Amino acid sequence: MLNHHILVTGANGQVGKELRDIARQNSGCTFTFVGKEDLPIENDELVRKFFAITKPTAVINCAAYTAVDKAETEKELAFQINGKSVGVLAAVSKENGARFIHISTDYVFDGTNKTPYKPSDPTSPINTYGASKLKGETEATALNYSSVIVRTSWVYSLHGKNFVKTMMKLMKEKTDLNVVNDQVGSPTYAADLAELLLTIAVSAEFIPGIFHFSNEGVISWYDFALEIAALTGSNSIIHPVPSVLFPTPAKRPAYSVMDNSAICNAYGVRLKPWKESLEVCIHQIEKATVS
Repeated sequence: MLNHHILVTGANGQVGKELRDIARQNSGCTFTFVGKEDLPIENDELVRKFFAITKPTAVINCAAYTAVDKAETEKELAFQINGKSVGVLAAVSKENGARFIHISTDYVFDGTNKTPYKPSDPTSPINTYGASKLKGETEATALNYSSVIVRTSWVYSLHGKNFVKTMMKLMKEKTDLNVVNDQVGSPTYAADLAELLLTIAVSAEFIPGIFHFSNEGVISWYDFALEIAALTGSNSIIHPVPSVLFPTPAKRPAYSVMDNSAICNAYGVRLKPWKESLEVCIHQIEKATVS
């Protein structure tokens, strides 16, 4: 039986921290977690030395520049982290015979579709963040044809900053909230994504390619906020508003629903309904707040 040793980069982000939580209860694998302060992943030489020491059988790359609006003025940094670094990790993984699994985004699409995006659909990012993530995809596939790329959307969790935690905070502070209702997509609970990534890392059959993954269901940010209010017992009144009332430096896709069937077929994944996962996450957040 293969002894799986999994290297997780971006260990301090939402998905990285969820993988840490899984690792504590997983006796079948060993893990090495690194943040940007531990390993500058854009440095080929240092990455090669690190691989020689740790000898991972799989790499889950959670490292990313995720400040969507700030990326418009920090383009070089966004492309270094989301583009060049991905290529380095993919190439060194190939050299060492390690599986390479990378997280990408729905923002590689322009949001003009009316039906869920398939992995094979043409990409056309409308902001720097999306363009930098697409660059990472092309780097990975060019330098390591055996890469697995998982595009995801609307990620939230107990950890870090995200829509769910922001809404929960605002609902305690305000009686009225305005939330956009003309951006449509599918939320993804980071814990569910982490489970998927680990499944791929240890799967008996490793199937390369570009895949989509989110929780089941299609909603607007307004719908998402309504459910958060319902699950937390908030009395805040949520008002649906158009996104033009919230101008941002980076444009957002109006429609970023993705077709997840390929990942389900390849790795036997069951998608959890978004409401089910949201309920689990809110319970975790409330539990952490009390303790």
